[in-house]
This record gives sequence, structure tokens and C-alpha cells, in this order.
Amino acid sequence: MTTMTEASVREFKMPDVGEGLTEAEILKWYVQPGDTVTDGQVVCEVETAKAAVELPIPYDGVVRELHFPEGTTVDVGTSIIAVDTSGGGAPAPAAPAAPKEEQEPKPQGRQPVLVGYGVATSSTRRRPRKGPETTTPAPVPAPAAPAPAAPAGLNGHGTAPAAAPAAPQERPLAKPPVRKLAKDLGVDLATVTPSGPDGIITREDVHAAVAARTVTPEPAVEAPAAPTPAPVYDTARETRVPVKGVRKATAAAMVGSAFTAPHVTEFVTVDVTRTMRLVEELKQDKEFAGLRVNPLLLIAKALLVAIRRNPDINASWDEANQEIVLKHYVNLGIAAATPRGLIVPNIKEAHAKTLPQLAEALGDLVATAREGRTSPAAMQGGTVTITNVGVFGVDTGTPLLNPGESAILAVGAIKLQPWVHKGKVKPRQVTTLALSFDHRLVDGELGSKVLADVAAILEQPKRLITWA
Repeated sequence: MTTMTEASVREFKMPDVGEGLTEAEILKWYVQPGDTVTDGQVVCEVETAKAAVELPIPYDGVVRELHFPEGTTVDVGTSIIAVDTSGGGAPAPAAPAAPKEEQEPKPQGRQPVLVGYGVATSSTRRRPRKGPETTTPAPVPAPAAPAPAAPAGLNGHGTAPAAAPAAPQERPLAKPPVRKLAKDLGVDLATVTPSGPDGIITREDVHAAVAARTVTPEPAVEAPAAPTPAPVYDTARETRVPVKGVRKATAAAMVGSAFTAPHVTEFVTVDVTRTMRLVEELKQDKEFAGLRVNPLLLIAKALLVAIRRNPDINASWDEANQEIVLKHYVNLGIAAATPRGLIVPNIKEAHAKTLPQLAEALGDLVATAREGRTSPAAMQGGTVTITNVGVFGVDTGTPLLNPGESAILAVGAIKLQPWVHKGKVKPRQVTTLALSFDHRLVDGELGSKVLADVAAILEQPKRLITWA
């Protein structure tokens, strides 16, 4: 009965919703204990190092327990919710289990045996033994003095003390699901204090051990008694924000990028007056009706054309195999500022898209990012990136490479400036471009050609037709 009840409880573990992720924060629970759930129903929203993701439950049942509250960061592979899939009521299955185990020891005078690991002694068997076998362990009764162990040692002879219980006592008692939970959480059951009947370790005992382990490293207990105070922060003058989620991942990626790939950055200032005129013309074109048309669209297309003319820029460095990996496709990353931090989703197969298709993809990418619904898959596999710092009024910058990519283009603010045009100084729309690249696989000549091509296209947009 107990075994079947436990077997009907399914533990849903935190999945790896993105490549290589190790943890996620539970942002919101959509269900509570006692709620009925169906296969595919979203039960919670979590934030990974890459994006906010909704998690669906993979089976039908009734929620028995939420293992972690909102705001908790949980390791991938840790159970976060228990669901009773037996088809009965939610809380009901848990109740019969305890009385059942309590009733068995009383008439039999023995410890409960849990499915999957029995007590090693033959406490329930009446197997006759010779005198020497029974009397040999006689000196051992002293350890069996505790109350629960004494009755369990009766073997049918009535006079021989049960020496065998000493061996099973070495293995803590716990049900298989509890053992699995302890294993998943890295808890040694031998260190857990049991609170269940007859010394059985419960799920709550395991969670308590985890909590104690988390709190233990804090030497703050000694702080109140010690005259030397722990660091005190003026909360009225300072706000401390935990580094987690997207911000934590971005920080780690940028540090890795800065100290792994040798960066080189080149700059060019270009007259984009004709490009700005073309933007206004395309806004009136019926093929772009309902689409987002802006300078970034033409800059993205210019970069794609420059990559087609200089394909070696679209590559990555494989340190493990000491190889340069040339990509025959372009997944164009667009850096986007969101409430959760900077993310870089990419447009898959951007090289194969027409200008209207590229406009549609850019619009979808920006809208999804602003809503905080960018999926981890949308941020994987990028080959080259554009970051538009000009939207903040910044002239330019020295962008850091997105890990795994060889180049990133920064676009500065487009401003009306005095410019020599056809021998005369005139007000023109001008911007500064900055191209950072990995000098291990992109030399100065290749980087310069790519940047010069982008600048030439933006100065004379008709090259989009002649060079494409």
C-alpha cells in the first residue's frame, strides 16, 4: 500500500532549458498544492541565465507539494514539484502511509521494512539455527540496548538476544523517493536526523539538512557576541542587488571573452545621408507595410553583404581542436537591452533573407526581447553580432565579442554634422562604426575590408543591389 502510494507520486525536476545551464530561479508558481494539472500545462515560470521560460508539466495528476518558494535559485536536475498521478485525491495518499507503518511493528515486535532495502536480519523468518550460531553473537546485546532494537532481535527462540540488528542500524531508514531526493540534493543520509516513526528519515528531514548545510557556512552566529562587527551597509544610502540570471551570465561571458580572444577594434566615420533617405522611401513602400523599417535594417543588410564578399570573417576559433571553423551561414545577433539585462538573440539564416523578410525578423526579435519572452534557443548559435549604441546617443564604442563569434559591429548615433560633400561643407547625416574582431583568426586586412564594405554600402545604398 505504501509502496504504491509513493510510486504514484512523480517528481518533476528542473530541466536544462538552455544549452549547458546549471541553475534557474523560480519566478512564479501558477499552481498550488491540491490543484489538478494536465499534461502540457504550465506550472511555473523560471529565469535562467539566458531568458525567462515557462515550464509545462509532462503528466496528469494533482499537485502534492511545491519544493521551493518563488525567488529560489534551483540547480538543474533538482525536483521542484511533486505530483500525485494515481488518479485519486491529492492529499489523501499521504495519510494512509504513516498508520500502515505504525501498525506493523506492534503485533510483530519488529522494525518496519521499506521496499527496496530490507532489514538484513531474519527478524520475520523462523529459521532454526544451531546453538553455536545463536550463542556466538551473545556478547553483542549491549549495542542492541535501545528500545527499538531489542524487540527486533527476537528470532523465535525467545531467549537469544538479537545481535543482528546492529548491522542494519548502520544504514539509515528512508523510503526510496526520499533516498533519491537525498541523492539529487547531495545529502548523506547518515548525517540526517530522522523525525519519522521508528527513526525513518522523511522528505522534510532531507530539506532541513540542505537548509542547515546552506546556513552552516555563515559564521554570523559568532558575530553578535564578538565586539568586531560584520560588514554593515547603509541601506538608506546603498542598494545591493544580487548578481544572478541574465546579468550573471553576461558578466561571466564578457570576462571570458575579454581574457580569451585578443580583441582588435577599428573605426570609420561615414556619411549615411543617402541611407537615411532610403529608409524614408522604404517606409512608404507597400512591400514594407506593417513592418519596422529603420537604419538598423539597412545596416544589418550591409553587414550581410560585406560578409558575403569576405566570408572568412564569419568564423569561430575551436581551441580544443586548434581549428578555425568557417560558417557557411549567418545567424545575425542583435544586442537588445531588456529589464533583465542585455541579451543577444539572433536571426537564424539571416544571409538567405530578403530585405522585407529581414525587416520582419528584426521586428519580431525586438518585440519578443522587450516582452522578456526570448527563448534560449533564439540566443544560441550566433555567428556575428550588431550592437546599436547609437540609440542611447553614444557616438561609438569598443564592443566585446559575443563568446563563440569572431566579429561584432557597433553602430553609433546618427547626427547632423558638417561634412565635405562634393567639394563643399554641408550638413550631412553622419555616424561612426566600430568593428571588433578576434585577431587569432581575423587579421587587420580582413577586418578592414569588412568595415570598409559596410561603410561604402551605407554611403551609397545602391551597392546593396550591385554587390548583393
